[in-house]
Amino acid sequence: MPIYEYQCQSCNHELEALQKIADAPLVECPACGQASLQKKISAAGFRLKGGGWYETDFKSGSKKNLAGDSSAPSSGSKSADKPASGGQA
Repeated sequence: MPIYEYQCQSCNHELEALQKIADAPLVECPACGQASLQKKISAAGFRLKGGGWYETDFKSGSKKNLAGDSSAPSSGSKSADKPASGGQA
């Protein structure tokens, strides 16, 4: 259930309420008793950021790199270009 923020237009009292989406908005202020509560618009408590977080989470095989360049090789051919770690110092 989402948490909604309210502010009273009469006494400026602020409160948070855990409500279902289908519930009617609160109207009566618990501090002053007036019917002047108004729902505030606020940011979510979390943020999903970054490129393609949703595209790679549950996909497998060739569908895994949808956000990347389509001409990029999907196999590990770049690893053949890297020198082996160990002998050189």
